[in-house]
Amino acid sequence: MEVQVCEWMRIQDDMKLVSGDYAVHLDLIAKVRGMNSAEKFFEDLPDNMRDHTTCTSLLHTYVQYKDLAKSEALMKKMSECGFLKGPLPYNHLLSLYISMGKLEKVPELLQELLKNTSPDVVTYNLWLSVCAAQNEMETAEKIVLAMKKKKIDPDWVTHSTLANVYVKSSLKDKAVVTLKEMEKAISEKDRVAYASLISLHRQLQNEDEVVRIWKKMKSIFKKLNDAEYNCMISSLLKLDKCEEAEKLYAEWESVSPTRDARISNLLLADYINDNLMEKAENFHEQAVEKGVPPSYTTWELFTWGYLKQKQVDKALDCFKKMVDSVKRWDPDKKMIRKLFEFMEEHGNTDGAEKLLVMLRHAGYITTEIYNSLLRTYAKAGKMPLIVAERMKQDNVQLDGKTHELIVLTSKMCVSDVPSSLS
Repeated sequence: MEVQVCEWMRIQDDMKLVSGDYAVHLDLIAKVRGMNSAEKFFEDLPDNMRDHTTCTSLLHTYVQYKDLAKSEALMKKMSECGFLKGPLPYNHLLSLYISMGKLEKVPELLQELLKNTSPDVVTYNLWLSVCAAQNEMETAEKIVLAMKKKKIDPDWVTHSTLANVYVKSSLKDKAVVTLKEMEKAISEKDRVAYASLISLHRQLQNEDEVVRIWKKMKSIFKKLNDAEYNCMISSLLKLDKCEEAEKLYAEWESVSPTRDARISNLLLADYINDNLMEKAENFHEQAVEKGVPPSYTTWELFTWGYLKQKQVDKALDCFKKMVDSVKRWDPDKKMIRKLFEFMEEHGNTDGAEKLLVMLRHAGYITTEIYNSLLRTYAKAGKMPLIVAERMKQDNVQLDGKTHELIVLTSKMCVSDVPSSLS
């Protein structure tokens, strides 16, 4: 709808649009129609409207789509045209470098920024986040001092990032002081800041502060969202307050219409990690009855839990549900390896064959998977049927280990025909 309004404005003769209007339009096009459409819009602009404002908007689009090459090329062009008049373009590219882990590129870009313009609070916060990632406490403190000398007031993000540096450095007293400053800097519009505050106090094991801030949030906001419940429930669980977390989950269940499995999975993971599989099963059944649909993570948790309990049939059942719950499965190689290791250890050829079939249906078959199958047969003292033919059908190459295992198992007694082949 907003894009249509912008397009209508463009064709009105009595409306004289400026570059800022086109920049807003470009942002909306990128959001609704994608990066290529935004580029085409920019290219079709009148020459006098392709200025620092619309270029910055296009740069923001490239950053959002994590296109490093186009972002850097546009920054270079903007520099040549004298369009780098403020910190915003630099902040966009800094955020891209940080999100992509290209921290080695940050110092040079910061030097260029400091040479050409003045940093703002966002610049300093991005710089601080690099210090947090690299655990550079002294540099972080110098950055905050530089902000104050420039008479730039730190915001809640500044305090949150600095507190995170102190937490990582095990400087609890400094972290606590910084968190007090952070809380003072939070306004009602900074709602997300409270979750950060809870998380940081939880890392310091400040249970009383975690509870106090949660009560403060409930007094300020009429209704709390799923992300806030997620933060508080996970914090309680990490503080070993399972009973309190269960009560809060029941509260969430009674007020939230979303039935988001990410919330129920928090408790489910806690039960499974504590080897409370029966409790996990009962909780899962109750959640499903109340309309919380199981997610990929739900079945992933159960698969690991049953594998840990050596209940291989249940583990395979949940593994299948996990794979089937997504349109395109990104293979969990660690889980596959652990499942086959269990089959190999116990000579469970039936389980190994079932797992092979599941992986074939998921479109993930490798030489190592077949080698694991063969090792399972070797452990069981059995000869598998037509492995080379099956590998050829699956378009999988035999390697030296495969040939060794085929020779080894060919001397063993013939196994029963797997159900997958019958």
